[in-house]
Amino acid sequence: MRIALLCPLWERVPPPAYGGIEAVVSLLAEGLVERGHQVTLYASGDSITSAELRAIYPRSLRTDPGVVNPHYYDWSSVFLCAREARRFDVIHNHAGELPMLLAEFLPTPMLTTSHGPRIPDTDLIWDSYKGYYNTISRAAKTGLPDRGYLGVVYNAVDVASFPYGEDKDDYLLFLSRISPEKGTHHAIEVARRLRRRLIIAGKVDRVDREYFAEQVEPKIDGQLVQFLGEADAQQKRELFVRASCLLHPVTWPEPFGLVMAEAMACGTPVVAFSQGSVPELVVHGETGYVVRDVDEMADAVTLLDRLDLRRCREHVARHFDVPQMIDGYVALYERIISGEARASLGDRLEEPLSA
Repeated sequence: MRIALLCPLWERVPPPAYGGIEAVVSLLAEGLVERGHQVTLYASGDSITSAELRAIYPRSLRTDPGVVNPHYYDWSSVFLCAREARRFDVIHNHAGELPMLLAEFLPTPMLTTSHGPRIPDTDLIWDSYKGYYNTISRAAKTGLPDRGYLGVVYNAVDVASFPYGEDKDDYLLFLSRISPEKGTHHAIEVARRLRRRLIIAGKVDRVDREYFAEQVEPKIDGQLVQFLGEADAQQKRELFVRASCLLHPVTWPEPFGLVMAEAMACGTPVVAFSQGSVPELVVHGETGYVVRDVDEMADAVTLLDRLDLRRCREHVARHFDVPQMIDGYVALYERIISGEARASLGDRLEEPLSA
């Protein structure tokens, strides 16, 4: 098959540190190429890939302080893909709602992977979309239409690239963006209640600097609460494999939460708030604990010795490893190309306009 992968330009593929979408797209591109498919990746020019790379900008937008409005660059990448649409059997969109506007004008069918929740500003796009889409968890389907829906394909982590270890240190780990929706302040509260060392590793985006300055930074003392900044791929693996557990007190319906799968791949259990996809990723009482609030999270941390750490790794290998994700997407591509998926579009069966 000839597949176009359309990715955001904010981070390179794969990301050097934080970047869930870009990490998943990298694994997908490499897996598809390994299976003999012709893959073209539309991403930033500093991306590293075995696929054919098509880039309109030489570096990830986040690393260029001169970029004021990234949407102009994103649109340029989308239109480059649209101009070349006849080269492909499927255009697989990971770049959000903007490319969905073009689906009805393209000679090639579009599959959109929804990586985030639907928001009111995108209602017009979703209501007029004439392509297909999938979600990355069952929970992520909430609020999205039945029309064009082809099911769930879970995100993946390369399990073999994560070290496994049962010899744990005594620290708790919070590894994510530092933001209100990720619940950094809740992780700090748990650590302070239990008098357990907490290591925080993550980036602080511009929009979250006030939150960091007011609710996180004053509580960093370098002893009970330590802040390491953003961890790269090697550093996060070292943190995961030695941590007693990962605290994941998200305050929003997170569609997947890649960090949970990464931690469990290292044999590190997850204690997380029951939001979004969390109950689909964490097996309560086996690979961690799914809790409702800070009180329950603190209680759950005291029960970690009841868990079999091997179960964490086995669970991720069985459900969230790369081959399962590749199988899932190849099956969707085949349904689209064969025409089997067309019934999911309901009354939107018009042929695309000629390009």
